[in-house]
Amino acid sequence: MRLLKRYHGDASLIAGTVPPDIDAALGAYLAGRFPALGELACATGGTPFQQGVWAALRNIPPGTPLSYGVLAARLGHPTATRAVGLANGANPVAIVIPCHRVIGADGSMTGYGGGLPRKRWLLDHEGAIRDLMSTKLR
Repeated sequence: MRLLKRYHGDASLIAGTVPPDIDAALGAYLAGRFPALGELACATGGTPFQQGVWAALRNIPPGTPLSYGVLAARLGHPTATRAVGLANGANPVAIVIPCHRVIGADGSMTGYGGGLPRKRWLLDHEGAIRDLMSTKLR
């Protein structure tokens, strides 16, 4: 609701049906078929920098979290870690744009709009939690 209000003013949510393609993709993701969300078309607003961060997030493979610093470097802005974090936090389409895959450089669970328990669940669902315990971040 916070992001909705920020970008669209006094908008409100109303009950409705989930479009079939989104319902199917989310169901597939929850069943462990992770690429299904990447097949959804996704159009967002945001600044060109935010859009670049969000596009890069969609290129992070499931189960392979990386740090904000690594993501900033991949975008060609190695000193823009905080800006990447802010763009990550402003993601308007969580899960479809997998901002949960970005974690602290030390492997810590850092902020997530849906709450850290949900972020941990998503990473665990993708198999990343057990991998974090045995490997260093890329």
